[in-house]
Amino acid sequence: MLMERRAVRRPQRPRETTVRKREEILRAATATFGNRGYKNGSLAEIADQVGITHTGVLHHFGSKDQLLLEVLAFRDRTDVEQLEDAHVPGGLELFRHLVATARRNAGRPGLVQTYTVLSAEAVTDGHPGKDYFRERYTTLRGLVADALREVCADDDPPPDRDVDAAAAAVLAVMDGLQVQWLLEPGRVDLPHASAFAIEAILSAAVHGRRRASLLDP
Repeated sequence: MLMERRAVRRPQRPRETTVRKREEILRAATATFGNRGYKNGSLAEIADQVGITHTGVLHHFGSKDQLLLEVLAFRDRTDVEQLEDAHVPGGLELFRHLVATARRNAGRPGLVQTYTVLSAEAVTDGHPGKDYFRERYTTLRGLVADALREVCADDDPPPDRDVDAAAAAVLAVMDGLQVQWLLEPGRVDLPHASAFAIEAILSAAVHGRRRASLLDP
């Protein structure tokens, strides 16, 4: 008696055309939200840019809120795609990574504009990106604080209060410089100003250990 074979069901991969269309929508949404903000940027405008209908955008992402979250995740992926294993380094290498990010950002103003606009909007009531930005800043402050402790001499660590203040200041400087650069790109050298400011914060926070300078070639 022959035994009946059961067909093994394999998980289906998204079709290549679907993946491409989703990325087209994400890029269009990034540009639209960057130029108009989340509230004023319409799904219809995004749909027009990629040659589909408003309903087509919803088919891929479900809702405008979900599209925004996918845009933010898309931006995060572009920040770490050049890193080994897409993993953020620690210690002094983290600060070099931040400077390298500023250097890359100088070549992608649209993405920087989107992040700047959406992060500012996220402080308003009911904004769908509020939790994302709150968690992002919490995570980044923790990474920067850990990196600061790593570059300090073990027998002379800085006070936790100074470490926390320095971590918040590094992120504030980077985001603030992006605003100035977007307004006057010809007058603000984004990567050099970022390196200079981060180096100054490190010098104020770190004691008892010689280390390489971020401004070194």
